[in-house]
Amino acid sequence: MRRVLLLSVLIAACSRTVARAPAGVAYDPALTQVVMLGTGTPNPDPAHSGPALAIVIHGAAYLVDAGPGVVRRAAAAERAGVAALAQPNLRIVFITHLHSDHTLGLPDLIFSPWVLQRRAPLDVYGPPGIAAMTDHLERAYAEDVRIRTTGGQPHTDSGYVARAHEIDSGVVYRDSNVTVTAFRVDHGGVRDAFGYRFVTRDRTIVVSGDTRPTDAVVTQCHGCDVLVHEVYSLQAWRTLPPEWQRYHAIAHTAGADLGRLAARAGPKLLILTHGLAWTATPEEIVGEVRRHFAGRVVYANDLDVY
Repeated sequence: MRRVLLLSVLIAACSRTVARAPAGVAYDPALTQVVMLGTGTPNPDPAHSGPALAIVIHGAAYLVDAGPGVVRRAAAAERAGVAALAQPNLRIVFITHLHSDHTLGLPDLIFSPWVLQRRAPLDVYGPPGIAAMTDHLERAYAEDVRIRTTGGQPHTDSGYVARAHEIDSGVVYRDSNVTVTAFRVDHGGVRDAFGYRFVTRDRTIVVSGDTRPTDAVVTQCHGCDVLVHEVYSLQAWRTLPPEWQRYHAIAHTAGADLGRLAARAGPKLLILTHGLAWTATPEEIVGEVRRHFAGRVVYANDLDVY
């Protein structure tokens, strides 16, 4: 009985986390804004879904990454007032790299909005290998598509289709709202890992993806309005086994190193995400960054709006 009660309390707490109103600033459809859909890591933290965010511009949503929980976090943001993240509007995503924590939500993003009446295919931009991934996912769910399209359930003709676009550095997408540039970052042994730069009429937003400190981020930001960057706690990293210290040092960015990088890049707002905190607190990680960067720094949570 005690275990059941504890589980009920935990589920209720997680439900409150998911349903809370976005923090940061109020959503404004007239502005370009960043909506943090998932700020977590591979560690299964119920309060932090897998890596994903949305750049929302004049009613259109441009997603970056598709970590576990992305579709439900989009639904939570819509209920909190971000109408651009209604299911039929989830039509385009930019994948930074093919690690599972950044892509496990991709089948959800392909099929769930279609069930909820998305008419357009999902355009998926990402590194080499994204075409094979989307092809295999469509094959894996072929029976689901057959059942839904031949039974009595209402459906749209092409909303379940994923159109893959394999990218390299340079401009990868442009429409009347935004120009998106991909740039290579250094994520340890990952051959093709990218960050993205979004230029709109009122803001320039750079998303690092997973990376160690990389000059390309400095070049792409160069005084940008918003830099969304991954981070880990240097203080807590020192307590890890040597093999994990070696991995994180070549694949991710410590708070102190991010502070030095941000001092060179000069963003008006630095958003910390994908935080590997271990035993550290968010406040301690922000403190590591601020020792080297005097600008504005925030540690993001799911559903925050900036």
